Amino acid sequence: MGKVFGLTGSIASGKSTVSNFLKECNIPIVDADIIAKEVVEIGQPAYMKIIEAFGPEIVLQNGEINRPLLGSIIFNDKEKRLQLNSIVHPEVRRVMLEQTNTYLANGESLVIMDIPLLYESNLVHFVEKVIVVTVNEETQLSRLMNRNQLTRAEAISRISSQIPVKEKEARADFVIDNNGNLDETKKQVMDLLKKIK
Repeated sequence: MGKVFGLTGSIASGKSTVSNFLKECNIPIVDADIIAKEVVEIGQPAYMKIIEAFGPEIVLQNGEINRPLLGSIIFNDKEKRLQLNSIVHPEVRRVMLEQTNTYLANGESLVIMDIPLLYESNLVHFVEKVIVVTVNEETQLSRLMNRNQLTRAEAISRISSQIPVKEKEARADFVIDNNGNLDETKKQVMDLLKKIK
């Protein structure tokens, strides 16, 4: 039976970079973010429930859900945010487990569940081991400010909404230090795969 490992990090830690290196090595990735977008597509069960909960004004002319509008509603309203999460999260988890089990049934020896909020969402029980991608706080701040065009205060606010990187590191089974250049990160990924295999 294959192994299921979790991959997580903090915002702007470079988790996507590590995920891409794993893909290049033909390791199947079950990506929570991609699935979260898919489960709210037209005709999906979560799509219908969101319209029921938030009303028809949440739908764009082309039938898709107006994500910016939905984002602004839940950003300012905790109850609405919880309501949306209670619709979307169970669907995301169901599809993630489905995809993972399909890979395992097809004989894959390692499947990576890429879950940005693995610790925050208490999904550690989904995986056998956890890989955390980490950077120091200054690097994280400057990357986030550059990537999302944020002020320092906005970037700090986003970072502080998650469990601190240091705490994730402490709970991880494996840590990939992404403070260096891409080659250094890639080497750590390769070394890790040798260890796991």
